[in-house]
Amino acid sequence: MQKKELQQQISAQIKAFDTIIIHRHEKADPDALGSQVGLAEIIRASFPDKKVYVVGAATEGLDWLATMAQVSDDIYQQALVIVTDTANTPRIDDQRFDQGQKLIKIDHHPNDDAYGDIQLVDDEASSTSELIFDLAIAADFKLPATAARLLYAGLVGDTGRFMYANTSAHTLNVAAELITADFDPTIVNRNLDTLTPEQARLSAYVLKHMTVLPSGAAYVTLTAATLATLKVSVAQAHAVVSLPGKIAAVIVWSIFVEQAPNNYRVHLRSKAPIINQLAKKHDGGGHPLASGARAYSEAEIQTIIHELDQLAQNNK
Repeated sequence: MQKKELQQQISAQIKAFDTIIIHRHEKADPDALGSQVGLAEIIRASFPDKKVYVVGAATEGLDWLATMAQVSDDIYQQALVIVTDTANTPRIDDQRFDQGQKLIKIDHHPNDDAYGDIQLVDDEASSTSELIFDLAIAADFKLPATAARLLYAGLVGDTGRFMYANTSAHTLNVAAELITADFDPTIVNRNLDTLTPEQARLSAYVLKHMTVLPSGAAYVTLTAATLATLKVSVAQAHAVVSLPGKIAAVIVWSIFVEQAPNNYRVHLRSKAPIINQLAKKHDGGGHPLASGARAYSEAEIQTIIHELDQLAQNNK
């Protein structure tokens, strides 16, 4: 089905429902929050009489961007539910997403889990925030400054400040349109780029302890003890995920963050080798150059490092 037809179907559903609940993925990043709450602000501005809710856990370090609502179970009974920026159902924050009358998925990850009555999925888009902007324009919805700020944050976050390969001419045109709204993009950029003193010390730790293999594969493990010593939470550790890529010799890398004994969150990033297939082998997935996975033992960590090394060698 063509994107234009899907946009028309979603627009029709938004117009048809008086109650709309919007979800996104757990451990939200700027694009998850930007697309989720940006869409909510668009609907509120376009249809002031509708009841629009955004749900999910609070996100450490991003409370300046958006806050969530508390929604009782009974509200779902007559609701349209929209899930943004979430590839698969286990990652949806608040598992009541299937309790509404209709379910819509809007996402820019590969559609490996085709959930929802309507699925607007474009894995060539820079971000789900970009897709929300396109939907608003196609549907002739209002785009208030509150939504523009959120969508801009999502765009900046998922393109690495427009440095990643997913940045297209259309992405830059969307950004140009968004910053004509009444908000200060400089403040958004600064907030997204600011490190706490603890995160700055973590950055130094990563650069000092990271191993770079001859192939160009790099890795570092952040144990719970290390995070505790540096006074950094698991959520705050996300600030260093892109850091190894600043080193010229590094072409693909992994950061293993211990969340519980024998349970590591694995951040995978790449400048060229495709890594999402590797991620899928380890309880994960994502984009070709930016993915996440899990490791449940030291042995699995070593396996991932070996596979990463092989990818880097094959890229030469």
